[in-house]
Amino acid sequence: MTSQLGHFSLIFCIFFSIFIIFQSINFFFSKKIIFKSSLLSLIFLQLFFVIVSFLSLLTAFLYSDFSNVTVYNNSHTSKPLFYKISGVWGNHEGSLLLWLLVLTLFLFIFVLSSKKVENKYKLLTIVFQEIIIFGFLIFIVFTSNPFEYLYPTPNEGLGLNPILQDPALAIHPPILYLGYVGSSLIFSSSLSAIINNGVNPEWAKHIKSWVFTSWIFLTLGIMVGSIWAYYELGWGGFWFWDPVENVSLMPWFCLTALLHSIVVLEKRNFLKKWTIILSIATFALSMSGTFLVRSGILNSIHTFANDPSRGLFILIFLFLLIIMAVTILFLNYKSEETRPNNFILLSKETAVLINNWFMMFFLSVVLIGTVYPIFLEVLTNEKISVGAPFYQKLMVPFLIPFLIFMSFGPRLRWIKNNFNKLNFKLIFIFIVTSLISYIIVKYSGVRYLFSTLLISSSFFLLFNTLVDLFKKTVQFPQKISHFAFSVLILSILINGIFSKEFNSNMKVGDELKFMNKTIIFKSVNFEEEKNYKLLKGNFKIIESGKKSLNFIPEIRIYNQPVVSTSEADIKTTLFNDNFIVFTLLKEDEIFNVRYQYKPFMIWIWISILALTFGGILAIIKK
Repeated sequence: MTSQLGHFSLIFCIFFSIFIIFQSINFFFSKKIIFKSSLLSLIFLQLFFVIVSFLSLLTAFLYSDFSNVTVYNNSHTSKPLFYKISGVWGNHEGSLLLWLLVLTLFLFIFVLSSKKVENKYKLLTIVFQEIIIFGFLIFIVFTSNPFEYLYPTPNEGLGLNPILQDPALAIHPPILYLGYVGSSLIFSSSLSAIINNGVNPEWAKHIKSWVFTSWIFLTLGIMVGSIWAYYELGWGGFWFWDPVENVSLMPWFCLTALLHSIVVLEKRNFLKKWTIILSIATFALSMSGTFLVRSGILNSIHTFANDPSRGLFILIFLFLLIIMAVTILFLNYKSEETRPNNFILLSKETAVLINNWFMMFFLSVVLIGTVYPIFLEVLTNEKISVGAPFYQKLMVPFLIPFLIFMSFGPRLRWIKNNFNKLNFKLIFIFIVTSLISYIIVKYSGVRYLFSTLLISSSFFLLFNTLVDLFKKTVQFPQKISHFAFSVLILSILINGIFSKEFNSNMKVGDELKFMNKTIIFKSVNFEEEKNYKLLKGNFKIIESGKKSLNFIPEIRIYNQPVVSTSEADIKTTLFNDNFIVFTLLKEDEIFNVRYQYKPFMIWIWISILALTFGGILAIIKK
């Protein structure tokens, strides 16, 4: 019953979508361009039926209705309630339904919050957003139906992938989708503004909140996914340049560039066409990520769909949307002048441009590293993987000037800046940070010039953003975000340079030396939970002159499906993380034990939270 209700609700939404598109176009071309309340009612009804469909799938999961194919493939009666709920979007079909829910919700909020804008702009934005919604409705109903019927009804389901049964990953997709879907509204709004010749400071001021909102959710989504990978996968790190990680990072680079460009457009009526291009590119990258993940082209621990037909549908749909956007851009957009007459090299506009150039370079590196192996396999049937060394060698040399430019950029003024006012305090700070960096690198045993330069430029940015916090000349949300970003970069560098790892095979009772530490494997205990059995290891690490640490990592063996996972035990302080994980080898009673010392790990998460807090403050201030 619930599955039928959910399915027919989606069918109704298709007709609503078509009707909304024709009604909006009709209102747009009427003699007196109006926005009738009936259109808002239709958009609300569409949202209502999508909510009904989503709640129908949720109910099927809660009551373990295995007559539903999606529930059968991704649930089990022994699964805890929390993971039955998260199982709704822990699969291909359910995640697309969640995506559709956010699409319709954002459109409804946009219409409610756009009462003061021109009707023709609002109507065309609805048209373009509904085209995207219609495409996803067709995709879900005809290729990824979450309400397919299974007969005869089995007594048990296949269960959810055990690595997805985690609180962090349960909230990761919804947050990430809010960021992705926000880019669709920016895309629709940009096309509407182009056609109405309304790419101006007023439009920038209106859409800026959506840019900030999308950026905030995308940043938080990436952070939550990173935290999950850190403690759940047992890799002991926060970023591994995994293809699906890169897929979410690429639109983030674009959104960050757009975030700065939209401010220039609002303040100086400059970078119009570039802002539109970034809006289109952000959405294209978000959709491309969906295509790469859903098609099964990417080989990643994160992917859960492997159906080329589904990927082909998204690829064709994305191609048509991009062709439409580019055509509208070239046919309708007329730039009055390429740049303001009073454009000065030493100004905030230039600083934003330089920021954008760096973002586009970093984006290009990640894009090539992610896509190149795919093309190589198609052309030569040769499989390769692009790892951290590729990204580090290409990005690190450009990260140094980027950090230095970022130290100066926020201090510059709009239109014109007096170089003399960039006083000698900056030179003094640079000398101090260089000395600090030299001392740190010298006593750490690292002998690379890049390490010294990177840490020096990071400290330089940190001190400058810290000084800016106490100045009144720079906006406070910007101060918070830039300071948080400097802390993030410095924490990542220190974490990467000073991390240490121990990896060895051990038996119960073994003691091994690692630098100035002694690792003792004390015991292994067997326990049983509701939906898995587990082995609890008992480890003790003794460091000379310090308090000993006790660790209890786990090996979990899930009953449905039968899969084993390793759960790390992590001791976190403000200055470092001590991370230990163990896995059972084929030989009886022999375990592989990996211990890692990760300095400043907690500050990576704190700085990202502070970074998004700055964005939230910017929206509240507006």
